[in-house]
Amino acid sequence: MDELLSSILPKLLDYGVKVLGVLVGLWLAFRVAAWIQGRVVKSLQKRKFDEALTLFFGSLARWGIILIAVSSCLGVFGVEATSFAAVIGAAGLAIGLAFQGTLSNFAAGVMLLTFRPFNIGDYIKSGGEDGIVAEIGLFVTSLDTLDNKRVILPNSAVVGGNIVNVTHHEQRRVDIDVGVDYGADLQQVRAVLEKAAASIEGRTARGHQVFLVSMGASSVDFQVRVWCNTADYWDVWDRTTQAVKEALDAANISIPFPQMDVHLDKSA
Repeated sequence: MDELLSSILPKLLDYGVKVLGVLVGLWLAFRVAAWIQGRVVKSLQKRKFDEALTLFFGSLARWGIILIAVSSCLGVFGVEATSFAAVIGAAGLAIGLAFQGTLSNFAAGVMLLTFRPFNIGDYIKSGGEDGIVAEIGLFVTSLDTLDNKRVILPNSAVVGGNIVNVTHHEQRRVDIDVGVDYGADLQQVRAVLEKAAASIEGRTARGHQVFLVSMGASSVDFQVRVWCNTADYWDVWDRTTQAVKEALDAANISIPFPQMDVHLDKSA
């Protein structure tokens, strides 16, 4: 019995010292990781970096240090770092395959937060939806539609298609399509539309244009184009539509609309 104890005791002491050292090392690693995370977050916040990315990079720094510490501690017990790295790599591959959709959304979210094709409050069209940007997250982008519905888009759908930032510029152009009868005097129509466009409240220095677009199936088609501030877009749209209709009515210029002629066969 004494011989057994004398042979086991040194090994127990050796492993006990190693375990104690590993526990102390892990405790210090967690403390250092938390300190570095705080420093990274504060440093990025001082530079007014994006809040979501600030928290992400802080967490990334913390877990990176913890991972290095765990790998080093396993080496104390004879676990090769290369074997540990192989296990981590295999686990990462499996997780990546299982969550490839989520990871693609995450990557797209990082791109949106980094390159900023739009900001919160912008009105955009993307992924088959349109609305005011309410939130840009790491995985999804939230839009509020004009009728006050919340639409949540995966970031991969936003980045993977066209993004139209409607409110990016300070000014926009209101385009109102107008169809008039084929028998109308085109010069008179143009003059009437010019006068109506020139009277629009909210029109900017870029002015307006009356453009002859095409000869349609039942009408000659014009387009009234009025420049305005982006914030006034819908008000100017409403005023322009009303002014055009009233001006054409006052000039007795008819606006064609779809009609159906029904012929009755009396003999039948």
